[in-house]
Amino acid sequence: MKILITGNLGYVGPGVVKEFRKYYPDAEIIGYDVGYFSKYITSNRIAPESFLTAQHYGDVREFPEYLLEGVDTVVALAAISNDPIGNKFEEQTLDINYRSAIKIAKMAKKRGVKNYIYASSCSVYGASGDAARTEESEVNPLTAYARSKVFTENELAELADSTFKITCHRFATAGGMSERLRLDLVLNDFVTGALSTGEITILSDGTPWRPLINVLDMARAIRWSHERSHENGGDYIVLNTGSNVWNYMVVELAEKVRELRPDIKVSVNKNAAPDKRSYRVDFGLFEKLAPNHQPIFDLKTSIDGLFEGLNAMDYRDPDFRNGHYMRLNVITDLLSRGIIDSNLYLVK
Repeated sequence: MKILITGNLGYVGPGVVKEFRKYYPDAEIIGYDVGYFSKYITSNRIAPESFLTAQHYGDVREFPEYLLEGVDTVVALAAISNDPIGNKFEEQTLDINYRSAIKIAKMAKKRGVKNYIYASSCSVYGASGDAARTEESEVNPLTAYARSKVFTENELAELADSTFKITCHRFATAGGMSERLRLDLVLNDFVTGALSTGEITILSDGTPWRPLINVLDMARAIRWSHERSHENGGDYIVLNTGSNVWNYMVVELAEKVRELRPDIKVSVNKNAAPDKRSYRVDFGLFEKLAPNHQPIFDLKTSIDGLFEGLNAMDYRDPDFRNGHYMRLNVITDLLSRGIIDSNLYLVK
């Protein structure tokens, strides 16, 4: 068995690599990543790439087709996965998240790959009010990132058939500890603020809805996609991936963190402009199709895991929002040092 993971050197990748290695110890597991965030390992354990058979470095916009030789499953994680970056680099976001994903999928089908797994997002629902969105609900993407996911889903649907199974996971907002931690995610931001400053600062008015999923449960769902039959979901499926018990308003998330650390303060920016990105999501179809791969991490466990991981790093930076665990800051630094150009290509 041979599995190729693009974008494995990000936040989600380490968990996916270890999930496949645990359940398929003899598999050939290949990573492919440009390496923007490769040095920001947030664990004192062995590097997550040690569980790979091989790591290749490169831009998905220049993906070499020969790497697909003999591959059974492609897991497409590579993406500009941050709204501020997407807003600043919209065309590049579409190139990386959308056009490259389609190009690699077409290559994969031509090469006889059986499964293509795409990491989409519940952010495609945009502003959707209080009613929980199902896979049949109208999408309303508000950002370049969300639009890139909708465009990719739509074109992937045309490629799927009985020989090429495609699963698009509309993941809830990720959270929890990773060996390449991101702090520009709502739950991770709140826990880091609580630990570093004793205060959670909500930059919005706190009213938007966000569904969440632990990053390690994302890996479990991706393994299910690899294992599922065509009869279980069809040749092509778009699937809300998360848990119905993880739909929270942003202010509720902050209060849940404070329940575990009663000494911290929570401040809300009541003068903030309304955040239109607000969506509740129905995960009933995922529960029906993948009953043995449902999320096993709850909110408390995820919060405790973040506190434990940050403490192990001895991380106490009160200015963490300007640090290198924020994706936009890394991109800005690489640009300023001439390591990447204005189109986000590595300068060679």
